[in-house]
Amino acid sequence: MSEKGFTYPPQEGSGPDGYPYQTDFPAKDEEDAASDATEGHDEGEQMYEGEYQGIPHPDEIKEARRAARMEARRKARQEAQLEDEDDLPDQYENIMEDCGHGRFQWTLFAVLGLALMADGVDSYVVGFVLPSAEKDMCITNADKGMLGLLVYVAMLAGALVWGGLSDKLGRRKVLIYVLTIDIVFSFLSCFAQGYGFFLFFRFCSGFGIGGSIPIVYTYFAEFLQIEKRGEHLSWLCMFWMLGGLYASFTAWGIIPHYGWGFAIGTEVQFHGWRAFILVCTFPAIAALVGVIFMPESPRFLLENARHDEAWMILRNVHDTNWKAKGEPERVFTVTNIKTPQTQEDEFIEIQSETGTAFQRWTVRHTTLLQQVMSNVMSLSAAELRLQGLFLVIVWFCLAFSYHGLGVWFPDMIKYMQYEEYEAKTRVFHRERVERFHFNFSLVNQIHREGEYIHDKFEDIEMRSVKFEHSLFENCYFEDIRSTNTFFENCTLKNTVFYNTDLWEEKFKDCRMENTTFLHPKKGCHLNFQEENDIVIYLVSFLGSLAVLPGNIISALFMDKIGRIKIIGGSMLGSAACSFLLLLSFSQGAVICWQCLFYAVSVAAWNGLQVISVEVYPTAKRATAFGILNAVCKFAAIIGSFIFASFIGITRIVPIFLAIAALACGGLLALKLPETREKVLS
Repeated sequence: MSEKGFTYPPQEGSGPDGYPYQTDFPAKDEEDAASDATEGHDEGEQMYEGEYQGIPHPDEIKEARRAARMEARRKARQEAQLEDEDDLPDQYENIMEDCGHGRFQWTLFAVLGLALMADGVDSYVVGFVLPSAEKDMCITNADKGMLGLLVYVAMLAGALVWGGLSDKLGRRKVLIYVLTIDIVFSFLSCFAQGYGFFLFFRFCSGFGIGGSIPIVYTYFAEFLQIEKRGEHLSWLCMFWMLGGLYASFTAWGIIPHYGWGFAIGTEVQFHGWRAFILVCTFPAIAALVGVIFMPESPRFLLENARHDEAWMILRNVHDTNWKAKGEPERVFTVTNIKTPQTQEDEFIEIQSETGTAFQRWTVRHTTLLQQVMSNVMSLSAAELRLQGLFLVIVWFCLAFSYHGLGVWFPDMIKYMQYEEYEAKTRVFHRERVERFHFNFSLVNQIHREGEYIHDKFEDIEMRSVKFEHSLFENCYFEDIRSTNTFFENCTLKNTVFYNTDLWEEKFKDCRMENTTFLHPKKGCHLNFQEENDIVIYLVSFLGSLAVLPGNIISALFMDKIGRIKIIGGSMLGSAACSFLLLLSFSQGAVICWQCLFYAVSVAAWNGLQVISVEVYPTAKRATAFGILNAVCKFAAIIGSFIFASFIGITRIVPIFLAIAALACGGLLALKLPETREKVLS
């Protein structure tokens, strides 16, 4: 057999086509192959997969399971009358079993895990940098809300677009596009000095990384055999958790040091939060480098009638795994793989041979867009409509509750901190201070109906200070740094403000007579020494770390008890955990129940992502996953808005909304099809 430029000489004992057959070597039982967990061990040290998980499995049980799977496949084909169409799925599954699970899959696991980690990091970036970025760019509360909203909208659009394109252009190719866009625009956002540019760059970055989740899971699933798929896709989910840990840890180490940085004149400033964004691009950069050296999914190539390329990749996977397991003599015996008939690419190439370069570009991309849209519309076919609707509802319910509570937890902690801080506020009523030099900071104070005559306020910090109905006469303010400080209904006579950040918006309904502002500081909040609240970083770090037990348990049991029981049990358990939030009356209690909620709910996420990969055919898999992920982002936007609006009003409404959504989604999940024994169709 010859492949474009490669000729393979016949070997001793080879068949007429030039390929040596495995029968030339001593027969080896399937159990002789080392499991993925024991790669590199010699024969005496090899373990069964069950032993790796702590559960011994005799040979008879494994053979019985395999026979049951084959029987289930046969019955499914007979019921659906799809024997001819299922030739490729069955053959591909047999090839993947022959290739084994080893070094190649673990290398791809690490690379795609970094891409998933980059998505996890990006989900935290905006929330962490906003408290500091608003000081540089004068971001109002309305603008802050717009930034968070647009980033999620960008991720929603990215999931739809890139998921559809990866079913037509290839998983690897589109993932390279996704990571490149994220890296470039994240890097540019580090240096954006204006809010408009910063918003645009973050939107583009979100649009890029938004396509990573559908592609990563689809890409990895197509290199896994059926008995490894559920477990190893669940292990892959852990990288999203690592992204949260990485973002929380680096934010805590970099952002609070807001005064660190440099400036070029008065227009260009680079502070700690910008360095944090730069550091957050490292996982995406590492993933991009790794993906460049990875091959395309052979299953995608076969679906697009690119037999020779797929054969070469599968042979490389086979040889890589068995050489790493100490059996280099094993030979890849597949000589022909059945491929479906497809004419779409041929149509594009025929049209591309005519016209100008611009016309060819237009025809190619117009046709590509038509194919993507056709793929999306075909998902409403009768055989996919009902299970697709169920999946959409379950995804929406889980995302609505998870992301809604994800906003509620830190906001509730901030509100509790505010209440505690406000309870310690010192109130001064009708004080008269004359010819006094204030050279110490004023913190958390309210001054009502006071009189300040010939007083001097010099080189001090005013934090959370309010003057109400007070008189300032012949006073002098110099080098004042203020945070959350206001003058309301005050009278200022013959008063001078020199080199302060007390702007007009700080004076509400005040009367000024002969009052002068000299050399006012420019900017919104220029108190560089103010420390950001590290409790928020700690909450995010603990929340990310809490999902570790749930990830491990779901990975170990995903293939044993099935996807449906994992999803349903996890969502119903999360509903019970949400009820406990009614008992949270302190910051510590909120953090504790948050960690418990995340630990239980992560299993539902893992199960949903696994079943979303398995339930759709290869030609529509990434497109469907992209739509489901877009539904997730849409639910996150709605949930975040609704849950945040009840902070400081009541906790009962958001908690019961979360309980209702999780309970409904968990019960509906039990109606989804079980895909544990399903071959990728």
